[in-house]
Amino acid sequence: MGWWQIGTDTLAGSSFVLSPLAETVASLKVLHAASAAHPGERAWLGRHLSAYRERLAAEPLDALLVRAAIGPTWNADFLTPTPLGDRERSFEEEVVAVRATRPADAVDQLAVAIGGPVPEPLRAARDLPDRLADVLGWVWRETVRPEWARRRRILEADVVARTAMLSRGGWAAALDELCPGKLRWLGDGRLQVNARDYPPRSVDRGRLLFVPVTPANGWVSWEGTERYAIVYACAGALADAAGPAVPRALGALLGTARAGVLVRLGSPLSTSQLVALTGQGLGSVGRHLKVLLDAGLVRRGRAGRSVLYEWTEAGAVLVAAQGDPRPGAPRGGGRLTAP
Repeated sequence: MGWWQIGTDTLAGSSFVLSPLAETVASLKVLHAASAAHPGERAWLGRHLSAYRERLAAEPLDALLVRAAIGPTWNADFLTPTPLGDRERSFEEEVVAVRATRPADAVDQLAVAIGGPVPEPLRAARDLPDRLADVLGWVWRETVRPEWARRRRILEADVVARTAMLSRGGWAAALDELCPGKLRWLGDGRLQVNARDYPPRSVDRGRLLFVPVTPANGWVSWEGTERYAIVYACAGALADAAGPAVPRALGALLGTARAGVLVRLGSPLSTSQLVALTGQGLGSVGRHLKVLLDAGLVRRGRAGRSVLYEWTEAGAVLVAAQGDPRPGAPRGGGRLTAP
C-alpha cells in the first residue's frame, strides 16, 4: 500500500480548499469512463457525454492525449496540478499551471501514466499542455460552470461536515471517513493514501490540502516538498443536490427538516454526510436523529470508526406509505456492519 509519513506540524496546519480545476478534472474522468456512480451523476453524464465525444472526435490527438493522461494507475502530473491553497482561485487562474508545463516534461509524465512508451503522435507533439488545458477548458465551460454555484454549495457543506467531525473525533476519525477503503490513518504519523504498492513518502514540511469534488473520483498530488493534496469525493449522493422530495404528509407529520433527514436514510449515512446532504447544522441533524431513534424509525450501527444511520423496518414502511419518490427505493431496512 502507498502511505505518507506526515509530521505533526504539517497535519495541524492542513486545510480544506475548493478547486474548480479539480472539480473539472474529476468531471473529465467521469466523461472519459462514461460511467456514473449515482443517479445525479448519471443525469449529468447523459446531458453531456454525446457533446464530449463529438469534441474529441473533432480532435483525434486530444482523444489520444486524454486516454494517456488518465492512466490505469496514475494520472499524468500536468493533468492534476496541486492547488496553491492560499485562497480559492478561479478555473482560469488554476489552469495556468497546466499550460505552464514544459512539453518534454509532459511526455515524460505521460510515460509514467501509461506505464510504457508514449505513442508517436503524442511524443512528437509540442503543444500537449495547451491541448490538455483546452480540453479541460471545454469541460469547465460546457459541463461544470453552468452548475458551479450548486456544486460549490455542496462542497462547502461537505467541508463544514468534515470540520465538525474533526473537532469531535480527531484526525483518525476524520481521515478514515474521507475515502473509505482507500484513505486510512495507520498511526505513528502514517496515512495510507491508496492501496497500491508505492514507496512511502515523507510529508514533514509544506502544506497539506484536502480538496473535495462532487464526482466519485479522487487522487493525490504534490508539488516538490511545498504542497501536498488529497482530492476526495463527496458522498456520491451529494452530487444529486435536490435529494429525494419530502412528501407533504410526511413533512406535516414530522416537520419538513426532520422528514428530510428520514427520507435520505434508505441507505446508511453518517451524521456528517447528512449535514452535507441536507444543509442543516450539525446540532439540528443530531436532534432529528435522536427523535427518529427514540421513535424506532431509524437504527444506528458502526462501520469501522463511522457511526451510520438507516431505516428500521418501521421507518421504511412509513416512508413507503407516503410514496418514496426515488425509483427503486428500498422497502425494508438493510443491516449495518457490525462493530
